[in-house]
Amino acid sequence: MNEKIKVFFIIPTLYGGGAERVVSYIPQFINKQKFDVELIIIGFEKDSTYPVSGIPVRFLNKKRVLDSIFEIIKIFSKEKPKIVFSTLSHLNVAMGFISLLFPKIKFIGRHTIVNQNPIALSNKKESFSKRAIQKIYRTGTNLLDIVLCQSKDMYDDMDNNYYKVPKIKRRVIHNPLRNNFELKPHTHDSEGVKHFITVARLVPMKGHERILRAIAKLNYPFIYTIVGDGKERENIFNIIEELGISDNITHIPYTNEVSKYLSESDFYLMGSYAEGFPNCLIESCSVGTPVIAFNAPGGLNEIIENGVNGFLVNNEKEFIEKLNYVQKWNPEKVRESVYKKFNLKKIIDDYENLFIEVLD
Repeated sequence: MNEKIKVFFIIPTLYGGGAERVVSYIPQFINKQKFDVELIIIGFEKDSTYPVSGIPVRFLNKKRVLDSIFEIIKIFSKEKPKIVFSTLSHLNVAMGFISLLFPKIKFIGRHTIVNQNPIALSNKKESFSKRAIQKIYRTGTNLLDIVLCQSKDMYDDMDNNYYKVPKIKRRVIHNPLRNNFELKPHTHDSEGVKHFITVARLVPMKGHERILRAIAKLNYPFIYTIVGDGKERENIFNIIEELGISDNITHIPYTNEVSKYLSESDFYLMGSYAEGFPNCLIESCSVGTPVIAFNAPGGLNEIIENGVNGFLVNNEKEFIEKLNYVQKWNPEKVRESVYKKFNLKKIIDDYENLFIEVLD
């Protein structure tokens, strides 16, 4: 294959979430001898929080995906990429409909959710507008050539949710471990105080409340660091006050030093009710910090090996039992459990193989 394959990665912004972080990270390591890669950002450079190097980055400086449609069509018409790779449901849907204009381009959409509606409608009834929106999402998503799932749970969920993407269009590639997470020492001096951490948006789906109600019942000293911000912040801190554990809580709305805080912790705690594929879970393990997580769909059972890198639990009682469980953890073994499955080289190879496959 003499001619490089032109691949456009397109994301809404370079701000905040895990989807943006992964899809801005992956193209930086794609083989530049085989692929001509560019990252297109619909939003504004001033809003960027994730650094990108080694590849061209183009900002469209638009507030919304809808505002960028005509410019995206012009770019595709002029530059004729072989593959367009997008992420997040609303952008994937837009790319699906745009694909009707470009039958020679292969469109891949990275799916990000399990068992939850991408449209935040408060009315639980199947209203006409809700059904109409679901139909648009289903139609646009199914116009893509490939729908990329982050976990086996997400792949299987396609059989049950309203997307109904056929198996012939589904693939699974996990998120990669980033290279900037160093293994922590075997021991650190915690002066008899246990250190817990959660890195997640403060939204109901992340289950902070059930973690807080569990740790409030512990009978030993602890510090629980919550990294993240969101609409549930006030409610979460009201619960902390109600439980009488304010002195045990450290809150960090945002940090570029996640690996440092993970390394200083004894356990990563996860209360999520559903995930796509939790990046911070594998990042915690990659520094040698084990995990205690409530069992939930979204790839947790592909990451956590009970007794090796942490525990999956089914209820609050089991969660507390594992927090009280005495076990000496080996950081090297905790790290190896995820590195063997999610190291960057393996995941990049999976992406490159997918790009070759979709063009055959």
